[in-house]
Amino acid sequence: QVQLEESGGGLVQAGGSLRLSCSASGRIFRINDMGWYRQAPGKQRELVAMSFRGTATNTADSVKGRFTISRDSATNTVYLQMNSLQLEDTAVYYCYAHVIAVGTLTKGNDFWGQGTQVTVSS
Repeated sequence: QVQLEESGGGLVQAGGSLRLSCSASGRIFRINDMGWYRQAPGKQRELVAMSFRGTATNTADSVKGRFTISRDSATNTVYLQMNSLQLEDTAVYYCYAHVIAVGTLTKGNDFWGQGTQVTVSS
C-alpha cells in the first residue's frame, strides 16, 4: 500500500558529492517523519538524518556539516545532499518514513525503501 523508492546512489570519488532522493507513494494520509539510515558491511544500521513533520531536522554527528536533508511534502519526497564524501560513507542507504495511511485507525507504521548503494573511492 505504501512504497518508498530511492534513487541517486552510485560510485563517487572522495571529496565528491551525491544527491539521494526518495519518493513515497500509495494510500498516504500523512507522513510524519522521513529520513535516511545507512548500513556498511560488518556494521549495524545507523541513523543518518531525519526530517520531522514541521521544520525540525536531525543529522548524525558523523555527517554534520557535510550532509543536508530536505523534504518536499507536496510530493512526499525526501532528499539527502551529500558533500565532501569520505570512504567511511560507503554503505547502503535506506529511506525511511513513518506513514499514517488512509484508513489507519491507530498509530502509523514504519516503511523502508529497498536501499541504494553509495560507494566512495579514493
